[in-house]
Amino acid sequence: MASRPPRIDTQSHVVPRRADGSRGRLGPHLGPLRITPARLALAVAFVGSLAYIAYAILRVEDSAQLAMVATGTGVLGIVFTALSVGGAIAMWRAWQDGRQGRTVLLAVAGGIAGMIAIGCFAGAAIFALVLGGLQG
Repeated sequence: MASRPPRIDTQSHVVPRRADGSRGRLGPHLGPLRITPARLALAVAFVGSLAYIAYAILRVEDSAQLAMVATGTGVLGIVFTALSVGGAIAMWRAWQDGRQGRTVLLAVAGGIAGMIAIGCFAGAAIFALVLGGLQG
């Protein structure tokens, strides 16, 4: 059986050219955005935590409601923390590549994600304190 040619050249780390001279993209893409396992996990956690919080607020009418909202808010804080760290890494890479505009944009977006994460964690802590006061 003949071996398949490599998808990436091992020396240059570049996708080989097609017959028409153009280069293909590696992996699945959603428009210009490459779909990676980390991005997919963050998207699922973001949508899942929002749906969990909405379910807890709209459908649950017992003492577990506050605990469910606190848990969902904590997970949302973890998602925004990961987005902030990812933004910091992307900002560093953009700075090394000399793209100042992208660096500033990523710094602002990462800072906003960090502030949202702190707000989510603060909300989760407040919900947990209120829940502890109600049970005690």
